[in-house]
Amino acid sequence: MPKTLNPPCADNIANFLSLHRLPECYAQTIETHFSPIAEALAQRCQTKPDQSLWVAINGCQGSGKTTMAAALVMLLQQHQLQAVALSIDDFYLTRSQRQALASDIHPLLKTRGVPGTHDIAIARETLDALSQSTAREFSTEYSVPHFDKAIDDRSPQSDWPRVATPVDIIILEGWCVGAQAQSMPALIEPINELEAQADHEGNWRHYVNAQLQLDYRELFERFEVNIMLKAPSFDCVYHWRLEQENKLREKTAGQGDGLMSESELLRFIQHYQRITEHNLDVLPSQVDYLLELDEQRNIFVSSR
Repeated sequence: MPKTLNPPCADNIANFLSLHRLPECYAQTIETHFSPIAEALAQRCQTKPDQSLWVAINGCQGSGKTTMAAALVMLLQQHQLQAVALSIDDFYLTRSQRQALASDIHPLLKTRGVPGTHDIAIARETLDALSQSTAREFSTEYSVPHFDKAIDDRSPQSDWPRVATPVDIIILEGWCVGAQAQSMPALIEPINELEAQADHEGNWRHYVNAQLQLDYRELFERFEVNIMLKAPSFDCVYHWRLEQENKLREKTAGQGDGLMSESELLRFIQHYQRITEHNLDVLPSQVDYLLELDEQRNIFVSSR
């Protein structure tokens, strides 16, 4: 029997805003832009019984991907669907694994973020486990990896959140989700100070690009619905990411050696510039839902 589609519940939205400490005006964003997407996803679920629907959200750092993913989960629950939102950030390699990459391949791989610094095998394993047949008679729980940015390392497995399965809709959000490899000529010239000084021979960016051509592409191609929160430009990333860092510092009371100063953050985001700018160029014409943002992260254009 098809699942009943319901309009967004004002009480649920109000609770969501309170939980995520969002302004009341964000309710309009949920109702105008996210609710139609959630309804379309719910309808699509009806066409593929006993199978999980995989949804990807791309957006640069600080664009609001995590909040959007959480809002979609809330809305999908109103459609009596079991949905879960995951971040590709939680699949980062451990600090020791990245240190090994830095020693064996290139020093810049010690810094989390770029393709090649995620454990794609664990990501595939997790997604497959969550998406096992939704026709199973009994539900189970599965532990989902968690990465603690305050300490720049993966949390102990005993602290990983547990998700009830089977899951109807799996949402994966991340700044590089859906990213595509560049051509070899595009990699020749450095695009910022970091590349010019720390990767003057291009070995790091060629390695990262190769990862996008291999395991990452195979993973991203499995997603059936793609959404993009499109920033006006890469220039917004520093300010948006600084807000995230300040919230993390407040949450952890300034404790944790993974926290960054403003100068450290400025260098950190240069690791992301090449792929972010490439995403802004190529992904808008390829995604199913394009949500364009202004500098204040307000959605001013929504299209599919």
